Amino acid sequence: MKLTKALTLLMLFVFAIVPGVRAACTNATAAGTFGFTTSGTLILPTGAAPVAAVGAITFALNGNATGSQDRSVGGAFAHETINGTLTVNHDCTTILDANVLDSNGNLIRTAKILGVLVNNGNQVRGIFESVVLSNGISLPSVLTIEGSRTRGHSD
Repeated sequence: MKLTKALTLLMLFVFAIVPGVRAACTNATAAGTFGFTTSGTLILPTGAAPVAAVGAITFALNGNATGSQDRSVGGAFAHETINGTLTVNHDCTTILDANVLDSNGNLIRTAKILGVLVNNGNQVRGIFESVVLSNGISLPSVLTIEGSRTRGHSD
């Protein structure tokens, strides 16, 4: 009888804490390739310019990021490559420090994108915290990004 009561109390305790237990995110949660779109506005010295981009980025288990995008800023179109580092926090928030290069490999700008992994790591949503040109000029922006996993890290 005492054993039954003890087991019952133990099971109640375990079930009471289980709903509060959540798996933590790691680099493995984000590892893989995501297709993404970026949209919003850059505030250029000449005024506000609409921005749109579409691309793919791959996050490695070690946090390295590589990808490419096609983008339009105020109607000016370009093909660009991306490299950088992704930091994944236990609460599934992310920080992408990205370098954006032209087709000749020259640095055009850097960006810091704050994000969150959602849908069990199969999607990412983010907002640009900063956009800095290669000459050091910081451009104000209202840019968001949404991405969906196209391949896992082992595919």
